[in-house]
Amino acid sequence: MARRTALVTGGAGFIGSHLVDRLLADGWTVNVIDNLSSGRIKNILQAEKSKGFNFFEGDLCEQDQIPGAIRGCDCVFHMAADPVIRGGFSDPGKRDSTFRNNVLATRNLLEAMVTEGTEGIVFASSSVVYGEAAEVPTPEDYGPLKPISLYGASKLAGEGLVTAYSSGFGFRYWIFRFANVVGGRSGQGVIHDFISKLRADEGTLKILGDGRQRKSYLHVSDCVGAMLACMGKTGSDIFNLGTGDTLSVDELAVIVEDELGLQGVEHTYTGGRGGWRGDIPVTELDVGKLRAVGLRPKLNSEQAVRLATRELAGTG
Repeated sequence: MARRTALVTGGAGFIGSHLVDRLLADGWTVNVIDNLSSGRIKNILQAEKSKGFNFFEGDLCEQDQIPGAIRGCDCVFHMAADPVIRGGFSDPGKRDSTFRNNVLATRNLLEAMVTEGTEGIVFASSSVVYGEAAEVPTPEDYGPLKPISLYGASKLAGEGLVTAYSSGFGFRYWIFRFANVVGGRSGQGVIHDFISKLRADEGTLKILGDGRQRKSYLHVSDCVGAMLACMGKTGSDIFNLGTGDTLSVDELAVIVEDELGLQGVEHTYTGGRGGWRGDIPVTELDVGKLRAVGLRPKLNSEQAVRLATRELAGTG
């Protein structure tokens, strides 16, 4: 079988770098394009030792920086994005960067795929495209989709661009709506936040919201494995990637404290149903479609949080 070649956008980032490692292990040639705004070279140091790896420092918002990276690729894994969901409503600069990095960049990438004749695209979307869904667990065919964060709106716009270009130009596509993905190399998110706060003060933990928010936590290894498995089993489609269970933020905090060997930590709260403007208090994805093709994550939410805590704290 001929060696396949993939472009991974944002391949020096959290999920992207884990995907790069897995693709190389599976025998792919892998090109990475990353502007290193949130990605880190240290995440791809091991990958750089592979003869099948090529790194391009470039910005997808600049159309002329894409062709060298995408040329000769069979498939694009579009992982690049402004990764921070929080913020934007009070920050015009954040609103601009979310649009440029999540919408304009996607459009530029799709145009490059048209020019180069690339066969397919995997798009990293998010559960936040559903907004505060009336149906929980939420299936892929739920609608109308009403995101309440600018990040969610940008991901929904990206989905629309992917399906439209795929219809018009014959690409195959796989859109994955992620639960909260956790694991080593993550530079933001609730586990990273809690570890940082507890290292600064082992006796008190300030929690955004009321602590009763409930969400699913998917380990990055299960996320990457599910994406690649779905590609091998299905044609163009949209999949929820989650665990089928949830944890409250309070429960997650206790798990993190336990993994750090801490007891009796006092919790304080900022109050409100959500942690910030645009936060969805309760999110759970219906993963029946994933199970229908024979896929289940190896770790549930608690196991994923425990492993991620050990990885991020350097104790695992």
